[in-house]
Amino acid sequence: MGDLPNQIIAVLDTHRFDVSALERYMRAHLTAFPPPFVVRQFRGGQSNPTYFIQSGADPCSSGADLSGPRFVLRRKPPGQLLPSAHAIEREYEVMTALHASDVPVPEMILLCEDASVIGTPFFVMEYVEGHPMIDAALPHCSPADRRAVYRSMIEVLARLHTVNWRAVGLENYGKPGNYVARQVHRWTAQYRASETGRIEAMERLIAWLPAHIPPDESAAIVHGDYRPGNLLIHPTEPRVAAVVDWELSTIGHPLVDLAHHALLFRTGPEDFGAFADRERPDGIPSEHEHLETYCRITGRPSLPDWDFYVAFAMFRFAAIFQGIMGRVVAGTANDPEARKVGARAKPLAERACALIGI
Repeated sequence: MGDLPNQIIAVLDTHRFDVSALERYMRAHLTAFPPPFVVRQFRGGQSNPTYFIQSGADPCSSGADLSGPRFVLRRKPPGQLLPSAHAIEREYEVMTALHASDVPVPEMILLCEDASVIGTPFFVMEYVEGHPMIDAALPHCSPADRRAVYRSMIEVLARLHTVNWRAVGLENYGKPGNYVARQVHRWTAQYRASETGRIEAMERLIAWLPAHIPPDESAAIVHGDYRPGNLLIHPTEPRVAAVVDWELSTIGHPLVDLAHHALLFRTGPEDFGAFADRERPDGIPSEHEHLETYCRITGRPSLPDWDFYVAFAMFRFAAIFQGIMGRVVAGTANDPEARKVGARAKPLAERACALIGI
C-alpha cells in the first residue's frame, strides 16, 4: 500500500487544476478525506481526465506517508464541450445504481456539478486495487488464470445485461426503443462528418445495415465500450475487480454491447489489444465457448442475427477510425500514430462486408 500505482503519471499541463480548492471542498463535504493530497493522473486515452488522489500525504515531504486513504477523481475536460459529451453525471448515476448488484464497480463517494471548484464538474470514487487488462492475450498469466479471467470477464457482462434496470432506478437512463436503428444512424452521421475519401465498403454497409436491422427489441444496461482496457484485473486473483469508464453507457440492446466486446476475437492487437491475428494462447476460450457462457448465464438459447451485430460493431469501429483520419487531414490530431490508426477504417469495413457477404 505504500507505493503509488504504476499506471499513473504527473498531471498533464492541460489537465491541471487547483488542488487547494479541491482540498477545501472535500474538507467541507467529507470527514474521511484528510488533506493534504498527492494528485497524479492515470495514463491512457480516457476522454474524461482521471486522477489518482492519495489523501493525508504531503507532496512536499520526501518522507511522505503513502498509507492514507486513496481515491479516484474523474472530471469533464476543460474547454468548450458538446452538451451531451463527457457526461460524468451519467457515469456517477449508473455506477451508483450498480453498486449493490453483482457487477463490480467502484463505490461512488461524491458528485460535484459546480464547475467553479476545479474548473469542470467532477466525481470522486473509491480507488480499486487492480490493473487494466492491456493485452487480451494475458502473456504473463498461466493457462488456468487466463481461462479464469476470461470466464470472469464474460460473466460480469452477462450479469450486467440481466440487471433489472428499472428496479435499480435507471428507468430514465436511456430510450430502449429503436436503439439499433438510432445507433446505425448516429455512426453513419459520425462517419460522414469526418469523411476524407470514398470507402466503397463503408458505402455498402451504410446501405445494408438499416435494411437488415433485426426485429428483436431487447433492452438492458449496456456499458458501450466493454473491452479489456476498461476492466481492472484483481492484483492477486484471476478475476475482474472493477469495470470502469461508463461514459457510453445507456439502456440499449445487449447484443450490440456483446458484439463490441467480441471483437477481441476478430481484431488484432492494434485495435483491442486482441489476438485475432495471433495464435490464441493456451487457456483462452474460443469465441464460441465465450459466447456459450454468456448465453447460459443470461438464459438466451442462441444469438440470432449474430453476424449483423458483429458487422455493425466493425462498422462502428471503422467510423471511429475515420474520425481519427479526419483529424489528421484537418491537422488537429495529436497522436503521432494517428494516420496509421485512421487507415484501419477501410480494411475493417471490408472485413465487415466479407462477414455478411455484400
